[in-house]
Order: sequence, then C-alpha cells, then structure tokens
Amino acid sequence: MDIYQSVIRPILFSGLNSDPEWLQQQTISNLSRLDRTNNLAAQGLKSQLQKSLRVSSDLLTQQLWGISFPNPVGLAAGFDKDGVAAGIWANLGFGFAELGTVTLHAQPGNPQPRLFRLLQDKAALNRMGFNNRGAAVMTEALANRFKLAKSSIPIGINLGKSKVTPLEDAPADYLGSFRLLQDWGDYFVVNVSSPNTPGLRSLQDASSLSAILDVLQQENQGRKPILVKIAPDLEWEAIADILSITKTQQIAGIIATNTTISRENLQTQVIAATGKSVSEEAGGISGLPVRERSTEVIRFIYTQTQGQLPIIGVGGIFTAADAWEKVTAGASLIQVYTGWIYEGPFMVRRILDGLQQKLVEQNLTSISQAIGLTVNK
Repeated sequence: MDIYQSVIRPILFSGLNSDPEWLQQQTISNLSRLDRTNNLAAQGLKSQLQKSLRVSSDLLTQQLWGISFPNPVGLAAGFDKDGVAAGIWANLGFGFAELGTVTLHAQPGNPQPRLFRLLQDKAALNRMGFNNRGAAVMTEALANRFKLAKSSIPIGINLGKSKVTPLEDAPADYLGSFRLLQDWGDYFVVNVSSPNTPGLRSLQDASSLSAILDVLQQENQGRKPILVKIAPDLEWEAIADILSITKTQQIAGIIATNTTISRENLQTQVIAATGKSVSEEAGGISGLPVRERSTEVIRFIYTQTQGQLPIIGVGGIFTAADAWEKVTAGASLIQVYTGWIYEGPFMVRRILDGLQQKLVEQNLTSISQAIGLTVNK
C-alpha cells in the first residue's frame, strides 16, 4: 500500500483545504533543511530515502552531451525555483533535476492565489509568474551547497526573462543570468514558453529567439548544453521554425512541453478557491490534459530531426506507461512535476521499475534503444 496516496494525499488535498502554493513552500522548505543538515539523524533519513526510492540499473543509464544520467526521470523546473534543495533530488530517486525558472532580477511573481488543483482532471493551473529570488541568490545557494563536491546527478538550470525587462532587452537579461550561473549548471534551458509573463511567448518567434540564443552561445562557446523549452500550443510551422534555429545556433535539445493555455475537454468547470469559471482564470494547465499534445510534439520533433536532436519530454506523466509512450515517441529523457505531486514520492521508482520491465519485454539492453521506437517502426 502506498501511504501517500491512501492517507497523506487525501489529507493534504482535501482534509486540510490548504493553499497548494503554501503546501509546496512547506515541502521545499523541509527538503531544503534536510539537504543542508548532516547530523546522524538526517544522514540516516537521506540514506533510507535513497534505499527506498532510488533504482540503480545499467539498463536505465545513458550519456547525453557528455553528461552521465543514471536514469531518465528528472524533476521538472518550477518546484525548486531557487535551488535551495538542489542536493536532495538524487535521494528521492531522480536521475537529474532542473532548477528554476530563475530570472536575472528577483521578483515576487503574480498576485495570489496563483496555483490551483484541478482534481477531476489530475491537473494543476498555475500563473506563478516566475517568482524567485534572482540569479545571484541562486548562484550563492549552489556555490554553498556544492563547494566541496558536485551533485551526484546532473543539474539543469531553467532561465526566464525578468518581468521588468522590456522584450527588446531580453537577450541581455538571459545573458546576465547565464553569466552568473554558468559554472553551476550541467545544462541550461531558455524558457520562452511560460504563459505567465506578459509577452514571453512572443520570444518563441524566430527572430526574437535567434537573438537570445546568439548572445548566449557567444558567451558559452560550446561549454554547456543549451536547450529551448517550447509551448504545446504552437502550430507545426512555428515548431519547424524553432527547429531550424536550433540547427543554426547549435542548440543541444528541446524540452517539450511547457503548460498549455487550452481549456478544452476539462472536467473542472469552476475553480473553488475563486468561484470563477476555469476558462476565466489566467494561467497554464499542467498534468493529464497536456499529456497527449506533448507526446504529439515530441513525435513531430523526433521525425523532423531524424532523431538527431535530443528531446526532454514533459507533460502528463503519471505512470511507467506514460513515460514509455514519451520515450518511444522520441524523448531521450523525461521530467515530472504535477504527476509527482498527485502520485507521491514512490512514483519515480514505479516508473523506473516499469521502464526496466518494458525494456526486458522488448529484448532491449538500454533505455537509449527505446528512444523513438514507435516512430521508427
């Protein structure tokens, strides 16, 4: 029996009737405290977590961009916005973790309430607005955490545009964050696809995106993999344009996808916390409603690039079957967030165990052999 699903989740989601953002803040605060504490009790708890939640298997390891990933399941950006718990994610079974979204300037984000659960849809609606303490504070946090030893799993850093920065100055804004953080991330993500910063998605336009990537790559000089995170709501032609830019700018990969602004086929009609129709509430939807579209985008990118551009698949992953669908559609790695909140900490292990079983059933010896399997048939 999974005690999280049978006991803890009903209390957190319904019994306490607590604000989802407050619960997330308490969770990240507790994980941060555990990460920083090294007394015997904390060491014992971290060891037990790792023993219970982590899966070590040669079937699941792979090399991407010269980086070793112990397994393909990562924590998506948005949970550890400031990198305050960067060292704990390996103990929770993840094969990598993406921090942020972080902006050059600290910002409070959008007015509260700004995070809502759509329980009937196994989804969340958020309009957080890149609330974070800024790139300089994250740099200090990571320097203090990893001054003696690097993280045992790869760490990605998701970069966004500061709300106060005009759209025409976006390249300099992203560059400022990258310069501060470039020594601390194993890979970096240019986030131009959140619906919660005014005008941000317009930066997915070919000329705007090229300008951002150009200044980053001039600074980067090939030292770190730089990826782009795109929206699920883009037309195929727009995605194809982005793929052309990734080739010109030698971008390392695509993260597909961010949250959706679509409200189609939702069972939830009214947000209880506000009393308003879900169609009236601003923000992006994550979780189950985005699963199918994100897989379609992954398959399109994999096909268009002949499998030559690594894809991190994210959107609606709750089970091993969901993860397998993303991988066989063309994703080299996958990320979870909303599903992890709904399913609990044992979800990562269940997915990894399920992926191993799928590989054995298919007579495959590595997860990399499963990438694009259904596309190549």
